[in-house]
Amino acid sequence: MTGTGDYSGQRLTHLAALAARLPEHGLAARLLGTDDPVLSVRHPGTGRQTIVFATPARQGWMFLWAPGGQESADDPGRAAEMISRTLSGHP
Repeated sequence: MTGTGDYSGQRLTHLAALAARLPEHGLAARLLGTDDPVLSVRHPGTGRQTIVFATPARQGWMFLWAPGGQESADDPGRAAEMISRTLSGHP
């Protein structure tokens, strides 16, 4: 059985990997929380922002963000690109 602490550590690892890739796309990020961390992401040019969650899924971990964004946590670079498009207003 996996404890909450195990999930928090894995969640933090995935979110940190994503946070490291966001500046490549002109985005600013800040990790929030300790037990259930999330990533606050902001596009300095547009002022748009979102919260990114990392959650276990059937086949690994997923990043989820509003409105309706999702990507495998196995590819934080792709997730960073998709979040950038969302916050820049480009499809």
